[in-house]
Amino acid sequence: MAFLGKLIVATMPLAPKPIVRMVASRYVAGPKLEDAITTMKTLSSEGACFTVDVLGEEITSIDEANFFLKEYSQLIDSIIENNIDAHISIKPTAFGLLIDEELAFDNILNITRKASENDIFVRLDMEDSRVTDSTIELMIRIRSEGLNNIGVVLQGRLFRTISDIDKICEELGPNSDFRICKGIYLEPKEIAHTGYREIVDSTNMAIEHMLRNGAYTAIASHDYPVIDNSLSLLDKYGLSPDSGHRPFSGKGPGYEFQFLLGVRGDLRRKLNSEGHLTRIYVPYGQQWYEYGIRRLKENPEVATHVLKALLLPWTNRR
Repeated sequence: MAFLGKLIVATMPLAPKPIVRMVASRYVAGPKLEDAITTMKTLSSEGACFTVDVLGEEITSIDEANFFLKEYSQLIDSIIENNIDAHISIKPTAFGLLIDEELAFDNILNITRKASENDIFVRLDMEDSRVTDSTIELMIRIRSEGLNNIGVVLQGRLFRTISDIDKICEELGPNSDFRICKGIYLEPKEIAHTGYREIVDSTNMAIEHMLRNGAYTAIASHDYPVIDNSLSLLDKYGLSPDSGHRPFSGKGPGYEFQFLLGVRGDLRRKLNSEGHLTRIYVPYGQQWYEYGIRRLKENPEVATHVLKALLLPWTNRR
Protein backbone atom coordinates (compact mmCIF):
# COMPACT_ATOMS: atom_id res chain seq x y z
CA MET A 1 0.00 0.00 0.00
CA ALA A 2 2.81 2.43 0.88
CA PHE A 3 4.62 1.67 -2.39
CA LEU A 4 1.47 2.27 -4.43
CA GLY A 5 0.87 5.48 -2.51
CA LYS A 6 4.31 6.73 -3.53
CA LEU A 7 3.54 5.70 -7.10
CA ILE A 8 0.44 7.92 -7.02
CA VAL A 9 2.58 10.84 -5.84
CA ALA A 10 5.04 10.29 -8.69
CA THR A 11 2.44 9.96 -11.44
CA MET A 12 -0.31 12.36 -10.35
CA PRO A 13 1.34 15.49 -11.87
CA LEU A 14 1.47 13.63 -15.21
CA ALA A 15 -2.21 12.74 -15.16
CA PRO A 16 -4.73 14.77 -17.19
CA LYS A 17 -6.33 17.50 -15.11
CA PRO A 18 -9.81 15.92 -15.28
CA ILE A 19 -8.38 12.77 -13.66
CA VAL A 20 -6.75 14.81 -10.91
CA ARG A 21 -10.04 16.66 -10.40
CA MET A 22 -11.84 13.34 -9.99
CA VAL A 23 -9.42 12.29 -7.24
CA ALA A 24 -9.32 15.73 -5.61
CA SER A 25 -13.11 16.04 -5.54
CA ARG A 26 -13.20 13.72 -2.56
CA TYR A 27 -10.93 15.97 -0.51
CA VAL A 28 -11.83 19.45 -1.80
CA ALA A 29 -15.40 20.78 -1.74
CA GLY A 30 -14.93 22.49 -5.12
CA PRO A 31 -13.65 25.72 -6.67
CA LYS A 32 -16.42 28.01 -5.38
CA LEU A 33 -17.87 29.11 -2.05
CA GLU A 34 -21.20 27.64 -3.11
CA ASP A 35 -19.52 24.23 -3.38
CA ALA A 36 -18.35 24.44 0.24
CA ILE A 37 -21.82 25.46 1.43
CA THR A 38 -23.43 22.56 -0.46
CA THR A 39 -20.91 20.07 0.94
CA MET A 40 -21.48 21.25 4.52
CA LYS A 41 -25.25 21.16 4.16
CA THR A 42 -25.00 17.56 2.97
CA LEU A 43 -22.69 16.43 5.78
CA SER A 44 -24.55 18.34 8.50
CA SER A 45 -27.06 15.51 8.59
CA GLU A 46 -24.33 13.33 10.13
CA GLY A 47 -24.00 15.62 13.13
CA ALA A 48 -20.61 17.03 12.14
CA CYS A 49 -19.55 20.65 12.31
CA PHE A 50 -16.91 22.30 10.14
CA THR A 51 -13.93 24.56 9.71
CA VAL A 52 -13.57 26.08 6.23
CA ASP A 53 -10.33 26.94 4.43
CA VAL A 54 -10.06 29.05 1.28
CA LEU A 55 -7.27 27.41 -0.70
CA GLY A 56 -4.16 29.46 -1.34
CA GLU A 57 -1.04 30.44 0.56
CA GLU A 58 2.25 32.31 0.26
CA ILE A 59 1.08 35.04 -2.08
CA THR A 60 3.65 36.74 -4.30
CA SER A 61 2.25 40.27 -4.11
CA ILE A 62 0.42 42.05 -1.32
CA ASP A 63 -2.46 42.89 -3.67
CA GLU A 64 -3.39 39.20 -3.67
CA ALA A 65 -4.24 39.49 0.01
CA ASN A 66 -7.27 41.58 -0.92
CA PHE A 67 -8.83 38.54 -2.59
CA PHE A 68 -8.60 36.48 0.60
CA LEU A 69 -9.87 39.36 2.72
CA LYS A 70 -12.96 39.65 0.51
CA GLU A 71 -13.46 35.90 0.14
CA TYR A 72 -13.32 35.20 3.88
CA SER A 73 -15.72 38.06 4.53
CA GLN A 74 -18.18 36.51 2.07
CA LEU A 75 -17.57 33.09 3.63
CA ILE A 76 -18.58 34.39 7.07
CA ASP A 77 -21.71 35.95 5.58
CA SER A 78 -22.63 32.67 3.87
CA ILE A 79 -22.10 30.61 7.04
CA ILE A 80 -24.50 32.90 8.90
CA GLU A 81 -27.01 33.12 6.04
CA ASN A 82 -27.19 29.33 5.71
CA ASN A 83 -27.15 28.69 9.47
CA ILE A 84 -24.20 26.29 9.27
CA ASP A 85 -22.21 25.23 12.34
CA ALA A 86 -18.82 26.26 10.99
CA HIS A 87 -15.65 28.07 11.96
CA ILE A 88 -12.91 29.25 9.60
CA SER A 89 -9.26 28.31 9.09
CA ILE A 90 -6.81 30.70 7.48
CA LYS A 91 -3.21 30.50 6.36
CA PRO A 92 -1.34 33.65 7.44
CA THR A 93 0.89 33.65 4.36
CA ALA A 94 -2.23 34.06 2.21
CA PHE A 95 -2.72 37.40 3.97
CA GLY A 96 0.86 38.51 3.35
CA LEU A 97 2.77 37.28 6.41
CA LEU A 98 5.97 36.70 4.43
CA ILE A 99 5.68 40.05 2.66
CA ASP A 100 4.39 42.56 5.21
CA GLU A 101 3.74 41.29 8.74
CA GLU A 102 1.90 44.42 9.85
CA LEU A 103 -0.47 44.34 6.91
CA ALA A 104 -1.06 40.63 7.48
CA PHE A 105 -1.86 41.42 11.11
CA ASP A 106 -4.35 44.11 10.13
CA ASN A 107 -6.02 41.84 7.55
CA ILE A 108 -6.39 38.90 9.92
CA LEU A 109 -7.48 41.19 12.77
CA ASN A 110 -10.29 42.52 10.57
CA ILE A 111 -11.45 39.02 9.67
CA THR A 112 -11.23 37.85 13.29
CA ARG A 113 -13.24 40.86 14.45
CA LYS A 114 -15.99 40.18 11.91
CA ALA A 115 -15.96 36.50 12.87
CA SER A 116 -16.26 37.44 16.56
CA GLU A 117 -19.29 39.61 15.83
CA ASN A 118 -20.91 36.54 14.27
CA ASP A 119 -19.81 34.05 16.96
CA ILE A 120 -17.37 32.27 14.64
CA PHE A 121 -13.98 30.94 15.72
CA VAL A 122 -10.83 31.55 13.66
CA ARG A 123 -8.03 29.01 13.46
CA LEU A 124 -4.59 30.07 12.24
CA ASP A 125 -3.23 27.15 10.25
CA MET A 126 0.42 26.42 10.88
CA GLU A 127 2.58 26.39 7.76
CA ASP A 128 6.25 25.47 7.44
CA SER A 129 8.88 26.32 10.03
CA ARG A 130 9.75 29.68 8.45
CA VAL A 131 6.60 31.15 9.97
CA THR A 132 6.13 29.21 13.22
CA ASP A 133 7.22 32.09 15.46
CA SER A 134 5.39 34.79 13.52
CA THR A 135 2.15 32.78 13.38
CA ILE A 136 2.15 32.25 17.16
CA GLU A 137 2.99 35.89 17.77
CA LEU A 138 0.19 36.96 15.41
CA MET A 139 -2.35 34.93 17.34
CA ILE A 140 -1.20 36.33 20.70
CA ARG A 141 -1.31 39.91 19.36
CA ILE A 142 -4.89 39.47 18.17
CA ARG A 143 -5.83 38.02 21.56
CA SER A 144 -4.34 41.15 23.16
CA GLU A 145 -6.86 43.17 21.14
CA GLY A 146 -9.60 41.60 23.23
CA LEU A 147 -10.61 38.95 20.68
CA ASN A 148 -10.74 35.46 22.18
CA ASN A 149 -12.14 33.73 19.10
CA ILE A 150 -8.76 32.80 17.65
CA GLY A 151 -6.39 29.90 18.16
CA VAL A 152 -3.41 28.32 16.47
CA VAL A 153 -2.32 24.99 15.04
CA LEU A 154 0.79 23.23 16.36
CA GLN A 155 2.56 20.32 14.69
CA GLY A 156 3.52 17.25 16.66
CA ARG A 157 6.53 16.44 14.50
CA LEU A 158 8.46 19.60 15.51
CA PHE A 159 10.89 19.35 18.43
CA ARG A 160 9.81 22.78 19.67
CA THR A 161 6.10 22.03 20.10
CA ILE A 162 6.12 21.29 23.84
CA SER A 163 7.91 24.57 24.57
CA ASP A 164 5.44 26.39 22.29
CA ILE A 165 2.56 24.93 24.30
CA ASP A 166 4.21 26.16 27.50
CA LYS A 167 4.77 29.64 26.05
CA ILE A 168 1.19 30.03 24.85
CA CYS A 169 -0.36 28.61 28.02
CA GLU A 170 1.79 30.91 30.14
CA GLU A 171 0.55 33.86 28.08
CA LEU A 172 -3.13 32.91 27.73
CA GLY A 173 -3.75 30.50 30.60
CA PRO A 174 -6.85 28.28 30.37
CA ASN A 175 -8.03 30.35 27.38
CA SER A 176 -5.34 28.71 25.25
CA ASP A 177 -6.84 27.00 22.22
CA PHE A 178 -4.96 24.59 19.98
CA ARG A 179 -5.40 22.32 17.02
CA ILE A 180 -2.73 19.64 17.20
CA CYS A 181 -1.79 17.54 14.17
CA LYS A 182 1.22 15.49 13.14
CA GLY A 183 2.09 18.14 10.55
CA ILE A 184 2.08 17.82 6.77
CA TYR A 185 5.18 19.94 6.11
CA LEU A 186 8.28 17.77 5.85
CA GLU A 187 10.90 19.56 7.95
CA PRO A 188 14.66 18.91 8.30
CA LYS A 189 15.69 16.22 10.78
CA GLU A 190 17.53 18.89 12.77
CA ILE A 191 14.22 20.43 13.90
CA ALA A 192 11.66 17.66 13.49
CA HIS A 193 10.99 13.98 13.95
CA THR A 194 10.97 12.10 10.65
CA GLY A 195 9.93 8.54 11.54
CA TYR A 196 6.26 7.57 11.80
CA ARG A 197 6.45 6.16 15.33
CA GLU A 198 8.47 9.14 16.57
CA ILE A 199 5.96 11.58 15.09
CA VAL A 200 3.01 9.72 16.62
CA ASP A 201 4.69 9.57 20.04
CA SER A 202 5.58 13.25 19.90
CA THR A 203 2.03 14.17 18.87
CA ASN A 204 0.60 12.12 21.74
CA MET A 205 2.93 13.88 24.16
CA ALA A 206 1.76 17.26 22.88
CA ILE A 207 -1.89 16.29 23.28
CA GLU A 208 -1.33 15.26 26.88
CA HIS A 209 0.60 18.47 27.55
CA MET A 210 -2.31 20.54 26.25
CA LEU A 211 -4.91 18.63 28.25
CA ARG A 212 -2.78 18.77 31.40
CA ASN A 213 -2.57 22.56 31.03
CA GLY A 214 -6.35 22.84 30.70
CA ALA A 215 -6.15 24.18 27.14
CA TYR A 216 -8.86 23.54 24.58
CA THR A 217 -7.49 20.71 22.44
CA ALA A 218 -8.67 20.01 18.90
CA ILE A 219 -7.20 16.63 17.97
CA ALA A 220 -6.67 16.58 14.20
CA SER A 221 -5.59 13.08 13.27
CA HIS A 222 -6.71 10.07 11.25
CA ASP A 223 -4.23 7.73 12.97
CA TYR A 224 -5.70 5.10 15.26
CA PRO A 225 -2.65 5.23 17.62
CA VAL A 226 -3.33 8.94 18.14
CA ILE A 227 -7.12 8.60 18.42
CA ASP A 228 -6.93 5.65 20.82
CA ASN A 229 -4.33 7.36 23.00
CA SER A 230 -6.40 10.56 23.02
CA LEU A 231 -9.48 8.69 24.24
CA SER A 232 -7.41 7.25 27.09
CA LEU A 233 -6.09 10.72 27.94
CA LEU A 234 -9.60 12.20 27.97
CA ASP A 235 -10.56 9.56 30.51
CA LYS A 236 -7.41 10.26 32.53
CA TYR A 237 -8.17 13.99 32.74
CA GLY A 238 -11.88 13.55 33.36
CA LEU A 239 -13.10 14.84 30.01
CA SER A 240 -16.09 13.38 28.21
CA PRO A 241 -18.89 14.59 25.94
CA ASP A 242 -20.87 15.54 29.07
CA SER A 243 -18.09 17.20 31.07
CA GLY A 244 -15.93 20.29 30.99
CA HIS A 245 -16.74 23.80 29.84
CA ARG A 246 -17.38 24.96 26.30
CA PRO A 247 -15.13 28.00 25.87
CA PHE A 248 -16.78 29.26 22.68
CA SER A 249 -19.95 28.73 20.65
CA GLY A 250 -19.82 25.53 18.64
CA LYS A 251 -16.97 24.11 20.70
CA GLY A 252 -16.72 20.86 22.58
CA PRO A 253 -16.26 20.35 26.34
CA GLY A 254 -12.55 21.17 26.32
CA TYR A 255 -11.71 19.07 23.28
CA GLU A 256 -12.88 17.90 19.86
CA PHE A 257 -11.78 15.58 17.07
CA GLN A 258 -11.05 16.92 13.59
CA PHE A 259 -10.86 15.16 10.23
CA LEU A 260 -9.98 16.19 6.70
CA LEU A 261 -12.87 16.14 4.26
CA GLY A 262 -13.04 12.72 2.63
CA VAL A 263 -10.74 10.92 5.08
CA ARG A 264 -11.82 8.29 7.63
CA GLY A 265 -15.48 9.17 7.55
CA ASP A 266 -16.24 5.86 9.26
CA LEU A 267 -14.08 6.75 12.26
CA ARG A 268 -15.50 10.27 12.42
CA ARG A 269 -19.06 8.94 12.44
CA LYS A 270 -18.18 6.39 15.15
CA LEU A 271 -16.75 9.09 17.43
CA ASN A 272 -19.76 11.29 16.75
CA SER A 273 -22.13 8.44 17.64
CA GLU A 274 -20.32 8.18 20.98
CA GLY A 275 -21.07 11.83 21.69
CA HIS A 276 -17.72 13.41 20.82
CA LEU A 277 -17.74 16.66 18.88
CA THR A 278 -16.29 16.01 15.42
CA ARG A 279 -15.28 18.74 12.99
CA ILE A 280 -14.55 18.38 9.28
CA TYR A 281 -11.85 20.51 7.62
CA VAL A 282 -13.44 21.70 4.37
CA PRO A 283 -11.11 23.31 1.79
CA TYR A 284 -12.40 25.00 -1.35
CA GLY A 285 -11.10 27.39 -4.00
CA GLN A 286 -9.67 27.84 -7.46
CA GLN A 287 -6.30 26.48 -6.34
CA TRP A 288 -7.65 22.97 -5.77
CA TYR A 289 -5.18 21.47 -8.26
CA GLU A 290 -2.12 23.12 -6.74
CA TYR A 291 -3.36 22.19 -3.26
CA GLY A 292 -3.78 18.53 -4.14
CA ILE A 293 -0.44 18.15 -5.92
CA ARG A 294 1.47 20.09 -3.26
CA ARG A 295 -0.03 18.11 -0.39
CA LEU A 296 0.83 14.81 -2.04
CA LYS A 297 4.42 15.91 -2.67
CA GLU A 298 4.86 17.28 0.85
CA ASN A 299 3.51 14.17 2.53
CA PRO A 300 3.11 10.93 0.54
CA GLU A 301 1.14 9.44 3.46
CA VAL A 302 -1.88 11.33 2.12
CA ALA A 303 -1.68 9.17 -1.00
CA THR A 304 -2.49 6.11 1.10
CA HIS A 305 -5.91 7.58 1.85
CA VAL A 306 -6.36 8.39 -1.85
CA LEU A 307 -5.48 4.83 -2.78
CA LYS A 308 -7.88 3.34 -0.23
CA ALA A 309 -10.69 5.58 -1.47
CA LEU A 310 -10.08 4.42 -5.04
CA LEU A 311 -9.64 0.70 -4.36
CA LEU A 312 -11.94 0.23 -1.34
CA PRO A 313 -14.49 3.05 -1.50
CA TRP A 314 -17.06 1.15 0.57
CA THR A 315 -14.65 1.18 3.55
CA ASN A 316 -13.94 4.91 3.41
CA ARG A 317 -17.22 6.72 2.79
CA ARG A 318 -16.77 10.48 2.76
